[in-house]
Amino acid sequence: MSPYPLPRMRRNRKSPWIRELVAETKLDINDLVLPIFIKEGKNIKEPVASMPSVYRYSLDEALKIVKSAYSLGIPAIALFPSIDKKFKTEDAEESYNRDNLICRAIKSIKDKIPGIGIICDVALDPYTISGHDGILIDNYVANDETINILVKQALCQAESGCDIVAPSDMMDGRIFAIRGALDQEGFKNTAILSYSAKYASKFYGPFRDAVGSRSSNSECDKKNYQMDYRNSKEAIRQIEHDIKQGADMVMVKPGMPYLDVIKTASETFSVPLFAYQVSGEYAMLKWASDNGCFSFIDVLCESLIAFKRAGANGIFTYGAIEIAQFLQK
Repeated sequence: MSPYPLPRMRRNRKSPWIRELVAETKLDINDLVLPIFIKEGKNIKEPVASMPSVYRYSLDEALKIVKSAYSLGIPAIALFPSIDKKFKTEDAEESYNRDNLICRAIKSIKDKIPGIGIICDVALDPYTISGHDGILIDNYVANDETINILVKQALCQAESGCDIVAPSDMMDGRIFAIRGALDQEGFKNTAILSYSAKYASKFYGPFRDAVGSRSSNSECDKKNYQMDYRNSKEAIRQIEHDIKQGADMVMVKPGMPYLDVIKTASETFSVPLFAYQVSGEYAMLKWASDNGCFSFIDVLCESLIAFKRAGANGIFTYGAIEIAQFLQK
């Protein structure tokens, strides 16, 4: 008689094939979205100092990256601009210039690689002098005045061929306003991915370096519009509001510190749910792996599986190409 109970949990772990067969959660290339930073110019591949292996690309160079992503089977990219300071203003008018960097990038990518999905950030931080996601009035980000600009920005992106507009500003009511404007102007098939639970996080630091939006305004903190990281019930209320206002899919951002929010949201709502492995999360893994702490691809895979296990349908990650190459092996 065996001294152990009849079940032996290790039987289902004894070899690679059986571990694959019984795996509860799997990561697929179709789960990935690749964020790409673009800037004006030609033949530019400019390193982002605080994000190892991440670059700002001129459009001609960005097209090469998009082609690589598409050839690997990555279904979508997310575009973020790094614009010249001369285009930054108090009212972010460059954000709705129909010939701005993002609009030209959308048209070029759709012309050269029409099969890949394009997601565009709807927010004003790359375009404002302050680096904030909205218009400052009396040193406070004005909600309704900001929405007026966001609607114009979303319409410009949709007109250029963007598949999904992704408001990340956290203004109250912006989903309702954007959905109404898109429908009125004939863009009924343009989807909205709302950054519904976007927390005021220090993990965004390298991203702000990449797009040049690091704020120097110490009196107007982003905490007055992005979510308090101590709250999770509020995130569920926020997601519910955005779904009712017309969001087709929602985002929790950052990802790893908010797995509990992803889990609760996935169990509460039936709309597609995305997680964003933000710049700080990615950079930490890269710095540690570059200094011999562990294999980058192994910890990247483990971290992305955590998002899937928590209930995310899709994941924004700067390591999308690397993980796609790994998954194809």
